[in-house]
Amino acid sequence: MAGNSKRRGAVAKGKKGPTVGSGGKNRRALEGRGPTPKASDRPYHPAAKAANKAAHRAATSNAPAGTRSGGRPPVRRKAGGETEWIAGRNSIVEAIRAELPITAIHVASRIDADERVKEILTAAGDLGIPLLESSRQDLDRLTDGAVHQGVAASVPPYDYAHPQDLLERAADSGRPPLVVALDGVTDPRNLGAVVRSVGAFGGHGVVVPERRAAGMTASAWKTSAGAAARVPVARATNLVRALVEYKEAGLFVVGLDADGDVSLPELRLADGPLVVVVGAEGAGLSRLVREKCDQVVSIPMSGAVESLNAGVAAGIALYEVSRHR
Repeated sequence: MAGNSKRRGAVAKGKKGPTVGSGGKNRRALEGRGPTPKASDRPYHPAAKAANKAAHRAATSNAPAGTRSGGRPPVRRKAGGETEWIAGRNSIVEAIRAELPITAIHVASRIDADERVKEILTAAGDLGIPLLESSRQDLDRLTDGAVHQGVAASVPPYDYAHPQDLLERAADSGRPPLVVALDGVTDPRNLGAVVRSVGAFGGHGVVVPERRAAGMTASAWKTSAGAAARVPVARATNLVRALVEYKEAGLFVVGLDADGDVSLPELRLADGPLVVVVGAEGAGLSRLVREKCDQVVSIPMSGAVESLNAGVAAGIALYEVSRHR
């Protein structure tokens, strides 16, 4: 019976004591909230976020070319990409010995200082490299979860040269141009080894394609054993076009391939202006690059090994060219 407060369950006993019914006090709580809003009208719904982004793009599309919202010019990055990180005590010791252009060294607080850490700290003081104290969580983030052992070093992006800059460098040296081009070499350690050989045998630089090729990473710097500080590396948007421009400038293009027409000791173009093209291990030279070569030579091998990696092949070829010269 309505209003019967003595029936079971009619009286609600809470923290504020027994109450009988609502008496109209909670009428608004019993009222509905109306129809459900559209998805685009709910601030945290994905549809609303997508609508906001579309409106933002529409608002900024009328801005002048080359600017962002608020009139801010776009950020320009060097061709080498973002800052690279070297993680681990041994790696940083080797990087310092190889004269890599380290911009800063981050050291974890309360690190256990062994001989390697002491060498790093001493070298940083001698070379004027900034030392920054960081938490291990920050080091994990900077090195993308690599095993850093409490220390990490930052290396700036590499500033690539233009392929024509290598010809200017050769003209300044007074010697016939000697350039090495890499076709499809993706291992940065091979690139570093080639840079080292070019520096050892009097070359004027290395050319790498912009796509699907190794770049001058920290690993390449380290493998070059300091030669990267003296030997420029140029990046070509199109390697075939760069080779054509070199030929138009009077250089001969010689490709290295296991199926070459001429053996390397029989090369007769070595004493002239030369571009030595080295292909990837296994794949060799690409078809278009091979067609642009004036001569394709092979390295004679007496063993059962079918091919050499790019770094070794380039070193042998440059030694032979140097011997002829």
